[in-house]
Amino acid sequence: MTVTVFRSFRRAGLAALLTGSMFTPLYAADVPDTIPTWLSDINGAQAMAWVKEQNDRTLRLLGHGPLYQSLYATSLKLLQTHDRLASPIQIDGMIYNFWRDDRHLRGVLRRTTPDSYATDHPEWTVALDLDALAAKEKRNWVYGGVDCLHSQQNLCLLHLSDGGEDAKTVREFDLRTGKFVEGGFNLPHAKQDSSWLDRDTLLVSYPWTSADVTESSYPYIVKLLKRGQSLDQAQTVFTGSRKDVEVGPEVLHDGAGHQVTLIREGLDAFSSKLFLYRGGQVTQVAIPLKADVAGLFNGRLVVQLKEDWKVGTQSFSQGSVVLVDPAAATVAPQLLVAPTGRQMIEGASTSHGHLIVTLYDNVRGKISIYTPTGAAFTHRDLPLPQNMSVGLASTDEDSPVAYAVSTGFLSPTTLWEINSDTASVQKLHTLPAQFDASKMAVEQQEVRSKDGTSIPYFIVHPRDMALDGTNPTLLYAYGGFEVPLFPFYSAGIGNNWLARGGVYVLANIRGGGEFGPAWHDAGLKTNRQRIYDDFAAVAKDLMDRKVTSPQHLAIQGGSNGGLLMGVEFTQHPDFWKAVDIEVPLLDMMNYEHMSAGASWVGEYGTVSIPEQKAFLRGISPLQNLKPDVKYPVPFIETTTKDDRVGPVHARRFAWRMSELKLPYYYWEQVAGGHGFGASQKEIAQTQALSYAYLWSELGQAK
Repeated sequence: MTVTVFRSFRRAGLAALLTGSMFTPLYAADVPDTIPTWLSDINGAQAMAWVKEQNDRTLRLLGHGPLYQSLYATSLKLLQTHDRLASPIQIDGMIYNFWRDDRHLRGVLRRTTPDSYATDHPEWTVALDLDALAAKEKRNWVYGGVDCLHSQQNLCLLHLSDGGEDAKTVREFDLRTGKFVEGGFNLPHAKQDSSWLDRDTLLVSYPWTSADVTESSYPYIVKLLKRGQSLDQAQTVFTGSRKDVEVGPEVLHDGAGHQVTLIREGLDAFSSKLFLYRGGQVTQVAIPLKADVAGLFNGRLVVQLKEDWKVGTQSFSQGSVVLVDPAAATVAPQLLVAPTGRQMIEGASTSHGHLIVTLYDNVRGKISIYTPTGAAFTHRDLPLPQNMSVGLASTDEDSPVAYAVSTGFLSPTTLWEINSDTASVQKLHTLPAQFDASKMAVEQQEVRSKDGTSIPYFIVHPRDMALDGTNPTLLYAYGGFEVPLFPFYSAGIGNNWLARGGVYVLANIRGGGEFGPAWHDAGLKTNRQRIYDDFAAVAKDLMDRKVTSPQHLAIQGGSNGGLLMGVEFTQHPDFWKAVDIEVPLLDMMNYEHMSAGASWVGEYGTVSIPEQKAFLRGISPLQNLKPDVKYPVPFIETTTKDDRVGPVHARRFAWRMSELKLPYYYWEQVAGGHGFGASQKEIAQTQALSYAYLWSELGQAK
């Protein structure tokens, strides 16, 4: 399976609201809903008994035999191998890395010096052992990252998840001693957001009471919490609205010594108000509602625009990066860079008095260093490999050293050390080849969608691929939330699909961010059928080119991509032989009341508006299942601990299929959050089941 980070779905709110809740389907007002309500009681005994029955059946049918055993062994070996790149995190003058292997199933947070990191065999010191901590505290801890104090970077807020949930426990941890700080900050388990204001003060967005969450189930009240205070002693500094999506704080620093404290009030999935918190006062920052703040540079916000912006006589196009003084009485943005044609700016980061910008042109990346020269900027492109994906791995505003990676479908990931002062790069490490790609090739094609828009896609295939329509082909896409998909090196896909003779296709359909905000906006709400038409057009083009045919074509997608799979399953059942539906949304008539669904109205629309309700009714996979249609047999997978999308979508879809006497496979991993499992063995199990399903449905169960 393709392991994708579903970063588009925002962090969710109060965990208690998302586990064990029941709801009455809105769809019942139109047509009686025969799915039992107990199925939505996420951890209820009756629901979990049903899940066990479904899982046992899937294991009995797919989880045995040489095909599954081979796929499982391969997946687990790849997950646990020591022959991987250690991704860097620059903290406290050291290089940190979170690492899992066969000896550290939950993982260790470890550190080394920059000089040692540059060698073939760095000398690591363990700062935190998650396996030991979980055993000691008898908790299913999953590492959720650290947020370190700028002035004393050894003091960090450690985020710990229970089984992979978005909800976290936050505890103050000293990286140098490897111990929790005695009497330090300790925020109980919930969906929350926090930032250091100073050594003894946090800004915290938290469900202070059960009522202090938005309709999307996120916290919306930000308070000042002093060291040694209990939660009920925290002082309120900002209160949003229950109609908001979420409210959260962020404290930014730059290498020039500036600190800016912001509070973002999320109005919907893409629009928010930004406030400056200074001297105990909160004032709104005059930037567009659709904009992201990437950092702080010489006291100014680095802002990436998601909509066009006109300020006086100046006009800035969506996708541009501009610099804005958040405290200025009169807004006077300065343009840093604007995309042209089929370009998109993937991101901008600060590094030692420079800005590092990652830009993609027709889904091929480059990185440039921007340096202030008087009142303007000059830029230099870094000499990184062309026609590949590139991205920043780590930067530090106090150091010219940064790290980047380059990768491609058949090119193992390479780690580069950047010097932003000299705009130079040095190759540090290259991942050893994880599969034999010598007889494989990559090509980029385009196809006209139903409305004439050109849709690019990549094909990874054997060099001697016969164009006879018989190639086992796996087509993957996402198509939402402005998330771009770029070429990437995957040992899992390489070994479990490509090396077994499969063809892999990545489609850059609308709804994503491959060509900037406009590419995403084209598929919002009632325009969403364009996304589904794009995907179908790519599939049809693969058939027309004789790469594959319906009997040999499988499709796969997760989260919002799981919705894509459900729509394609119901709209074009004759196009596919196998449909792998991962952690999906499938009940779009009720999604607003399921888990964190209300926060995505900006993407999908709402049933409270008649036009949007009619559209959602027309595309919702659950409501469009029919008893007299010959569907492919789908593989529906989710996790009980998914407190973002939640498992209820997948459960209801499977139940409805059983009512209609339609065949399916269902798999619900208990842990793992919005993913595929919490431990490496759980992830390997889900991957193996997924690939066993795909190969079996395509008639190659060996």
